[in-house]
Amino acid sequence: MNVSVLGCGRWGTFLAWYANKIGHTVTLWGRESSRNYLRLNETRTNDYLTLPQKILLTNSLEKAVSTGEIIIISISAQELRLFTEQLRLIKTTNKIFVLCMKGLEASSGKRLSEVFNEAVSKNINLAIWVGPGHVQDYHNNIPNCMVIDSENIEITKKVVEEFSSDLIRLYYGNDLIGNEIGAAAKNVMGIAAGMLDGLNYSSLKGALMARGTRELSRLVLAMGGNDLTIYGLSHLGDYEATLFSKHSHNRKFGQAFVTGESFDKLAEGVATVQSLKYLSQQYEIELPICNAVYDILFEDKDTRETLFNLFLRPVTFE
Repeated sequence: MNVSVLGCGRWGTFLAWYANKIGHTVTLWGRESSRNYLRLNETRTNDYLTLPQKILLTNSLEKAVSTGEIIIISISAQELRLFTEQLRLIKTTNKIFVLCMKGLEASSGKRLSEVFNEAVSKNINLAIWVGPGHVQDYHNNIPNCMVIDSENIEITKKVVEEFSSDLIRLYYGNDLIGNEIGAAAKNVMGIAAGMLDGLNYSSLKGALMARGTRELSRLVLAMGGNDLTIYGLSHLGDYEATLFSKHSHNRKFGQAFVTGESFDKLAEGVATVQSLKYLSQQYEIELPICNAVYDILFEDKDTRETLFNLFLRPVTFE
């Protein structure tokens, strides 16, 4: 199978490496001027792995799309709409696109599959690939489980068939709304967890897990999804990798925010919490944890006081 990966950041480069490892012919695309592409082009390495010579590295988007039967997109969620508009100029018939990203469009609150369909076409075969796992662990041959979902079950089955292995065991999803919201929102919970770590309130991460899943299940149900999906791989199943892992960008961002340390990596949860604030108002669903993170990041509320009041407020029913 010819596989093209669009985006040569940490996760995109890993997916190219992984697809090659399990036997696919792989093309990896990156922007010509991007720091990641320039480094890979010069050394075939990044901070996490070395690209095998069999992987074709290119800065031609048309070449990457035209050669791939399955096309994986792994870029910043907030860049998706502008990026996919470029795909309108390229023939995409009979191809399968897979969004390997976790986020929501900050300006509209829309799920990434909605953004893709609006920007390209609703008639394109589209799936999402979400769930737990870090490049560092996978590269060290530590396995994990992830989930594929699509509005077309045959597309879901095809992607699972082509990419499941002993290293990444892929499961069938059957709730696109729940899996997209869950995957995006876990990054917000990761920021909250990092803030608790920074305040030395790490013991409250159990309460964060319990209450975070509950508030998001209400949102998914209001949006037309299955509220139980939040307790699956895309959200609760990703908590260990997001709320506790030393590799989690969102957790590290939250901790750095509290301690005043610098942090220069992408934390998708920052934009996602803006979307969740919008969705909370649109669907009239209370999201206390998400709103608390929003107030801290965008309303300059005191972190310690806000989180203390959130978790240790006057006694009420759970």
